Amino acid sequence: MLFYLETLDRAFPTRLVGSVLETTGGTASVADFPAPVGAVVHIERSSGGHVPAEVIGFRNNRTLVFPFESLAGVRRGAQVQLVSTMRQIRIGDELLGRVINAHGTCVDGRPQPMLFNRTLVDRDPPMPSQRPRIDQPLSTGIRSVDSMLTCGQGQRLGIFAGPGVGKSVLLGMISKFSSADVNVIALVGERGRELNDFIQRDLGPEGLKRSIIVCATSNEPAVSRVQAALTATAIAEHYRDRGKNVLLLVDSVTRFATALREIGLASGEPPATRGFPPSVFATLPKLVERAGRNQHGSITAFYSVLVEGDDPSDPVADTMQGLLDGHLWLSRDLASSGHYPAIDILKSISRLMPDIVPANSLAAARNIRKLMAVYHENEDLISVGAYRRGSNKLIDAAIDMREAIAHMLQQQPTEHCSMENSTQQLLELGARCGGITVPPAEAAAEKQLAAAT
Repeated sequence: MLFYLETLDRAFPTRLVGSVLETTGGTASVADFPAPVGAVVHIERSSGGHVPAEVIGFRNNRTLVFPFESLAGVRRGAQVQLVSTMRQIRIGDELLGRVINAHGTCVDGRPQPMLFNRTLVDRDPPMPSQRPRIDQPLSTGIRSVDSMLTCGQGQRLGIFAGPGVGKSVLLGMISKFSSADVNVIALVGERGRELNDFIQRDLGPEGLKRSIIVCATSNEPAVSRVQAALTATAIAEHYRDRGKNVLLLVDSVTRFATALREIGLASGEPPATRGFPPSVFATLPKLVERAGRNQHGSITAFYSVLVEGDDPSDPVADTMQGLLDGHLWLSRDLASSGHYPAIDILKSISRLMPDIVPANSLAAARNIRKLMAVYHENEDLISVGAYRRGSNKLIDAAIDMREAIAHMLQQQPTEHCSMENSTQQLLELGARCGGITVPPAEAAAEKQLAAAT
């Protein structure tokens, strides 16, 4: 059966062939080859075999193709043949627990599975008028997120961080502890050694069982790095359309944008913002809009953004903040002090939290934020001893509650905290911070109402 599927992949009603005229950097120019943009082609090697590539544009009556591998062995006049006008991958439950490359091939050293379903890599997002409202929370298993930055099923959140602040550990905790049915994890442009580190240290055997990992390391061509994010999104869409609640993790969008820049510049596109061509900022919304809810299931997406120099005005970070439904900022100062996960609550926000949590939980979170903001504003005075206790009751409360708040927001990477436990700790701490009272009967009634809706 596998032989017939591979034969069908190579079958076309017409045969389109061109020849290589020249190579510039990693791009090849092909003559007499009117293949559409996005088509997959094969470039013949003089030593035998072929180099898979993708059509990225046209210039001076020539077709520009970007290879998935090295162009070593390709000569002038080498034959170029159209393979497919649309990128597809095979998909099935047999991929759960496996590591695949950007083209859907398993690369974990185990036998290739038999897969009979296919899905397009490039798809349109759901129609805006057909998107159901997000009204149910998704438990991430992380206390600081579930209590202060509650995420909804189908929400899209960004994790913004500089290098070495704990981004990968946080993603591993979310994928391991979340209540999602399926995890799809895209590792785009990562170092080669980080794949096994993430699987064995951060994800673990339990998390791997319900996960599909799509990997394109930093040494792979830009086309493969771009397609890794698109392939992961297509797999998540496949499971969403079958009624699953999917967790999509993309690490990182910055390297995805960098690969897009490399392709754009190679195709002759002029640089615009800090060297990024306009096509990069047109492609980012097309990627993130594919996540979310539809009539069948949901894709809850976390996109990590590597902020260069911890600069929030970085063009990719600035664009992603406007596209997403919230963001988690990781603080280098918190990480340096041993506070993990190093989420800066005051700089982070979940835009859908008011729609998916009860009023008492929202009030408790606001009271805690208020005391955190008061302490932050007066931290210099408190540190040097210039503040006299009793001068301001709110500052006194912020000083008294600081240790309790910090304790609630910290969590070990191996520690799982349920949504119910996180909510209970939030309400108890919120009551201490702002005098909120939660009668047991009222709390039970609110819980029953939330379950009914």
